[in-house]
Amino acid sequence: MRILPIVGVFIIVVLILLFLSFVPIGLWITAFFSGVKIKISDLIGMKLRRVKPSRIVRPVIKATKAGLSLDIAELEAHYLAGGNVNTLVDALIAAQRANIPLQFERAAAIDLAGRDVLEAVQVSVNPKVIETPNISAVAQDGIEVIVKAKVTVRANIDRLVGGAGEQTIIARVGEGIVTTVGSSQTYKSVLENPDSISKVVLDKGLDSGTAFEILSIDIADVDVARNIGARLQTDQAEADKRISEAKASERRAMAHAREQEMRAEVEAMRAKVVEAESQVPIAMAEALRSGNIGVMDYYKLKNLNSDTDMRQTIAKASDNSKNKGNKE
Repeated sequence: MRILPIVGVFIIVVLILLFLSFVPIGLWITAFFSGVKIKISDLIGMKLRRVKPSRIVRPVIKATKAGLSLDIAELEAHYLAGGNVNTLVDALIAAQRANIPLQFERAAAIDLAGRDVLEAVQVSVNPKVIETPNISAVAQDGIEVIVKAKVTVRANIDRLVGGAGEQTIIARVGEGIVTTVGSSQTYKSVLENPDSISKVVLDKGLDSGTAFEILSIDIADVDVARNIGARLQTDQAEADKRISEAKASERRAMAHAREQEMRAEVEAMRAKVVEAESQVPIAMAEALRSGNIGVMDYYKLKNLNSDTDMRQTIAKASDNSKNKGNKE
């Protein structure tokens, strides 16, 4: 009989320990003395919904101490949606201290959109400087100019959801710099008045549709680089030269082919002459047999051919001697 009271006490102790491990009594006490009204049943409900009560209660305590009144159910819903409750509360407190009208719904939307809402509030209070990379631009005289700019921006709370980010600002500023330098007559005018670039670019309204408001654009550095115009002209001249050489090679190839064709035609004509000459003895023999020509006529023809060959030989010798005399 004595064992039953001991077992009963043990069971009661175990139940109490299980209750304390499941219900964060310490957190409830902290919230109670911090002025946050929350029921133990609400904490149990958070446990059942697999929400860490400390992730909700501690930010609420912080907000209450800062003078903000937040709904615990809304914070829990934001947590379940994947938001960062602690960062959200910090952003609301910072906005209140800076007199920035930031509602809970908009802050929650900014946080769920993937942006750092606390950083957005901080940038809205303390403007941020975005430094562009080296931007290459070419003036009208063909000289390349390397420009680096610093863009001072302030976060626009109303456009954080759906607004473009820093990369868009950098791209638009780079485009404006290229356009402005490209419209300059010479690179010297760019070096003399670098502030003209910032004025022209700033007047273009580059922050339209972005999550930032551009306050100023300052040219940090301007350097002279390559002579792009001369290089392009050199490349064009080299290309024209290659085209001319290709056309000349084509004409030489055509002339060579034509020469080979003419030589082939000459050889063909010579072959015809040789063929025709081969028919002469046959025709002479036929003429002698048929009596159309006599033997004496044949010998006269031979003597005439010999005389012609002799005259041609003498003429060639005379021409060679004249050529030697002219050379001397």
